[in-house]
Amino acid sequence: MSLRLEYNADLSRLNTLGLPARAACLVRPTTLDALEQVLADRDPNAPLYVIGEGSNLVLQGDLPGLTISLAIDGMTRVKETDQHVWVAAGAGVHWDDLVAWTVEQGWQGLENLSLIPGTAGAAPYQNIGAYGVELAQVLEQVTVMEIATGKVTHYSCEECEFAYRDSRFKGRDKGRYIITGIELKLNRQAHCNISYGPLEQHFADQPPQAVTAAAVRNQVIAIRQSKLPDPAELANAGSFFKNPVVSADKAESLKAAFPGLVCYAQQDGVKLAAGWLIEAAGWKGKQLGPVGMHREQALVLVNYGGATPSDVQVLASAVRGDVWQRFGVQLEQEPVVLP
Repeated sequence: MSLRLEYNADLSRLNTLGLPARAACLVRPTTLDALEQVLADRDPNAPLYVIGEGSNLVLQGDLPGLTISLAIDGMTRVKETDQHVWVAAGAGVHWDDLVAWTVEQGWQGLENLSLIPGTAGAAPYQNIGAYGVELAQVLEQVTVMEIATGKVTHYSCEECEFAYRDSRFKGRDKGRYIITGIELKLNRQAHCNISYGPLEQHFADQPPQAVTAAAVRNQVIAIRQSKLPDPAELANAGSFFKNPVVSADKAESLKAAFPGLVCYAQQDGVKLAAGWLIEAAGWKGKQLGPVGMHREQALVLVNYGGATPSDVQVLASAVRGDVWQRFGVQLEQEPVVLP
């Protein structure tokens, strides 16, 4: 089996924030056998990095050693019953292509996750979520390959240890596995979640039969396009900070001081809208050199052109500092940092 190795490869198009970086050696395996060969042939003492489309990534510089950009494709129906259908997708599948395909088949479950950039393989890494739905609610299992041995293993949803924008693959097993595919359990009948405010408002006057997966997908796309910049037009890595979770007492005191605070009760506390905090701290639409917080969605850090990793770090630190000073709340960066 022959694999094409790209040396001194340009990564500017493999990170949607558009930061300049190069990979000492880049390879794009398209099958499990090819990935197994790559892992068997690599120098175990050299650094190894795994990236998807780079939509949740901040590159701080060049990547030494070996960089793998998984390109395993394919979307298939595995099995079905009267109520459910199980579908599988390779890690290299573009996430929204998967969402679009399932909705076109009339299957429900992914529509709220429409237009999220990235690949299917990256989705379980941080348990992607949007508009009231998280991947963990529909994921049946994840297929992984152990880097040290090449052994293929399947982990059930429960075994993935999902949390808010987190999983075992991002936590205790970080660097141990490469996610090669996912399997999802979707509904054959519509049970759409429209609890998110703008969705609820949009469908408020419509009959229940109008709330289909296709209708929800169309509305989610409209909402995202009205608020979030397209990385192809304005470089960004999506939401740059996680929504912080604080105690009920902390949330109550903040609400008393800032009545407009946007927050949501959770089992483990109260989730605050990071975008609201950043906007209230005066950063919405504000620019520092070639980077800034987006004018429509303060949660998104954008690169207006020519930004360096240092530019991103300075802006992120300034935003975190001002939010902490004003609200006493610590913001945590969402995108992964490499190297």
